[in-house]
Amino acid sequence: MINSNGILLENDKAHFHIDNRGYAYGDALFETIRVNAKQILFWEDHYFRLMASMRILRMEIPMQFTPEFLEQEILNLIERNHLSDASVRVKLMVHRVAKGLYTPTSNEVAYAITASHLPSNFYTINDTPYEVSLFKDHYIAADLISTLKTNNKVVNVLAGIFAKENGFDNCLLMNANKMIIEALNGNLFLVKGKVIKTPPISDGCLKGVLRTQLLRILKNISEYEVQEASISPFELQKADELFITNVIQGIQPIHKFRKKEYNNATSKRVLGILNTKVRLGN
Repeated sequence: MINSNGILLENDKAHFHIDNRGYAYGDALFETIRVNAKQILFWEDHYFRLMASMRILRMEIPMQFTPEFLEQEILNLIERNHLSDASVRVKLMVHRVAKGLYTPTSNEVAYAITASHLPSNFYTINDTPYEVSLFKDHYIAADLISTLKTNNKVVNVLAGIFAKENGFDNCLLMNANKMIIEALNGNLFLVKGKVIKTPPISDGCLKGVLRTQLLRILKNISEYEVQEASISPFELQKADELFITNVIQGIQPIHKFRKKEYNNATSKRVLGILNTKVRLGN
């Protein structure tokens, strides 16, 4: 079942109108959320990112959109799908509902929530070889809109097709200044010695929820120097380690880029701390 603006429907009964603005213009936002046995991970970060994104896109925030209301909507859907004891991938989508062409006649919104089963209760490291390439056909603007989780993800889609057609597991995306900003499905971290870097929000990378969590964790480990700084393509082959982060998979180590192969010692260490944080309830 899915939640369509507060109404629970069977999947085959849920439909959007052809002029839905999320479909017609990409006038929509979404949050991808992990829930473990009815525990919504990092819910406060998800909620405040969604509210901030709606304000940036000048969407009208309904009075009912409190953290408690949306949390209960998610948990009710999980229960109705008989997933209360499982790990679940939840997608919460918000779209403007007004008529109009590019310019909407109002800023009112509706929402939809979907839920699907995940195989593992905690984050694990995937040791399967994982190779990435640079995606250079199109670039992402280094601006505020690029940091939001909107439905405008054509560059990510094309990068995914490029990776699939060329036998790569993922692609790294660049901004118009030719700086690396992220992977097609998560933020990027680079390790060189005791320095850990991730691209700054000002470069146009997604303001990822797990990125935020890891920055908090890493800044409490005194032996590391953590930098939010631009990463050039030339730095990738000098790094000791690269890994990708998102709230569904956790940490995905990169094993190979071009002829360079990487270890995953830091990502394994950080993952252990992250899982402890999850067990303790964020």
